[in-house]
Amino acid sequence: MSRTPNKEFKAVLAFNPPLVLAPMAGVTNHAFRLLCRRFGASAVWTEMISSYGILHRNPKTLQMFDWTDEEQPVVVQIFGADPHVMAHAAKVVADAGASAVDINLGCPVRKVIKTGAGASLMLDLERAKEVINAVVKASSVPVTVKTRKGPDETQTTAVKIAQMAEAAGVAAVTIHGRTSAQRYAGKADWEIIARVKESVRIPVIGNGDVKTPLDATRMIAMTGCDAVMIGRAALGNPWIFEQTSHYLATNELLPEPNYAERARVAKEHLRLMIDLYGEEKAVREMRGQIGRYLKGMPGAAHLRHLISAVSSVDEMLRLIDEVRGSEEPKKLSAIVTVS
Repeated sequence: MSRTPNKEFKAVLAFNPPLVLAPMAGVTNHAFRLLCRRFGASAVWTEMISSYGILHRNPKTLQMFDWTDEEQPVVVQIFGADPHVMAHAAKVVADAGASAVDINLGCPVRKVIKTGAGASLMLDLERAKEVINAVVKASSVPVTVKTRKGPDETQTTAVKIAQMAEAAGVAAVTIHGRTSAQRYAGKADWEIIARVKESVRIPVIGNGDVKTPLDATRMIAMTGCDAVMIGRAALGNPWIFEQTSHYLATNELLPEPNYAERARVAKEHLRLMIDLYGEEKAVREMRGQIGRYLKGMPGAAHLRHLISAVSSVDEMLRLIDEVRGSEEPKKLSAIVTVS
């Protein structure tokens, strides 16, 4: 029997602005989520957390319980194929302060698929239904589902899963426009997002190939989605939320951040990572992030080469300070319309 989505969901995830941060393994920890919230993401997703890791209280898994009140609303994504274990995990993360629980029904990574979880559940809709029902029943907070177009181009499951989720009482669904077979290559199909939006009454979040404010605007116009989920385009670029929010409100593009601003935020990201993990791990994790912040700036390519060998916070800060931007980006004042 169909259930009305929890009214609490609209209070928790108001989609104002209609922009949220995608779950990304190894990236969307507390430090990055907090940065994106500060730059205007209306909600943030954690990286996926193993339901079995939660059940067995795996120390590495429990370290991922890093969300705080400052970054709320936080949607905690869990993955697994056992309905009972997933129900237990949902209860644990809800009790730990998650604003909502998200079920991963689309991860194409081999080690996840081998366990029957993630994208594998698109090939076993009966098991997917059992998992969804169990999580909704166990969770004291709203439940969402994130899935893909389907396993491949010959099998499109997004509409079926969205309808199944709605019937179970899920509060919202996220649709990534690629198939599992595509992984992260090729083009995302926004038409499937539009089809899902037409097939359910619960909020639909669109995901895939949103790299600029104009992309987000086009996705909303083409699909009617209630919010846009931004993933890889936010790496080293948390400004995308502020820029996109401004564009949606004014139809004007903000200028790109200059070197000083990029360096400031890169240092702030590093500081947050130190607070979270300590200096040694923070430096190791940030080696791949710093270069993204300074991409396109004079000296940035050389910095990326040097940063790979950095072993201390002081060295990392010194290298950031050595990069200098000589030109301020021009303000893009052109008004762009979407037909």
